[in-house]
Amino acid sequence: MKSKLLDRSYEIQSQIVAWRRAFHMHPELGFQEIQTAATVAKHLQSLGLRVKTGIGRRGVVAECGRGTPIVAIRADMDALPILEINEVPYRSHIPGIMHACGHDAHTAIALGVATLLSREDLPGTVRFLFQPAEEVCDDEGISGAPRMIADGAMEGVDAILALHVDAAKPVGDISIQPGPDSAGVDSFYAEIRGIGGHGSSPHKVVDPIYLAGHVILALHGIVSRRMHPFDPAVVSIGTIQGGQATNVIPDHVEMSGTLRYLEPHVQKLIHSEVERAFQVARTLGGDYQLKIEIGYPPMINDPGVAQLIHTVTAEMLGEEHVLPPERDMGAEDFGYMTACSPGAMFTLGCRIEGDERKHHSPRFDIDEGCLPLGAALLAEMALRFLRPGGGNASKD
Repeated sequence: MKSKLLDRSYEIQSQIVAWRRAFHMHPELGFQEIQTAATVAKHLQSLGLRVKTGIGRRGVVAECGRGTPIVAIRADMDALPILEINEVPYRSHIPGIMHACGHDAHTAIALGVATLLSREDLPGTVRFLFQPAEEVCDDEGISGAPRMIADGAMEGVDAILALHVDAAKPVGDISIQPGPDSAGVDSFYAEIRGIGGHGSSPHKVVDPIYLAGHVILALHGIVSRRMHPFDPAVVSIGTIQGGQATNVIPDHVEMSGTLRYLEPHVQKLIHSEVERAFQVARTLGGDYQLKIEIGYPPMINDPGVAQLIHTVTAEMLGEEHVLPPERDMGAEDFGYMTACSPGAMFTLGCRIEGDERKHHSPRFDIDEGCLPLGAALLAEMALRFLRPGGGNASKD
């Protein structure tokens, strides 16, 4: 089905690309998105939207239209502490910081959506949430989404939409599926304590490295031997540090890792089993200290919103371009927002043909042909929510 919004999005494609490249050249880390937020706010104000800044510390909230229903569109703005190695005209100008996950594209796409919808007579409100710090937490362990929620960004929202670019899929394809779409993620930090001494006299010490070996086996057995086979879960050790000399047995070993789950009962079980695994150190004569930090919750795609995304994409691009996602246990703090109101996130193909760039790598990049598609899809989805029956004013 031909869409006027898609035609209009292609008309402003060069502007969306320019925004994306400007954000890419001037990346900012989580809760440091000062210039990014200023650029976003300035353009939204020029469109006549009602704009608030400083939401969730660095976030921007803007509205077009009035009254209810209210549909929100979220875009994250933060970059990553990675040194870019791409030789492109829009390469990062900030050494050691780059947009390696596509948040520059998300922000540019959302500005494109605002540009498109600012020309529409809306029977309700579209609220734009430009979010800081999806990738990191502040000194209180809180990321950008809950910070924005605490400042009222989700008040009155009837549904929320978001997208994430996907470097594994070609431009023109999306993925969407109802139910759990990304994992909840917690972290553990532990110290295994023994009694150190000379490496030549292991019988006179309580070797924490030996204790750690047994703890590692117990941790790695949690998913395979303590969890139900149909309950997705991950227990991964990320760091192990202990000792400084080849002939000295240290008195402690430090360890940390990540815990992933989709269901609350699985989270509780993982926590108890991690505690049980570290108790092995006491059984063998040592001791331990364990701290588990609660992180992002699972992101749940509402079935109704997911169906809206599916329907709009099938009509605009063709049913063959709507694919089920390849499931993994990645995390995304958009889950805080979908816990406040029905919502869903879809992935938007952005693969550079013949040279797929991995997310969170120094070579990450996108095919910018995805940008007008993302803007048109989100704009049409928002209209469809506000105009039950199809947002007909936007189609031929």
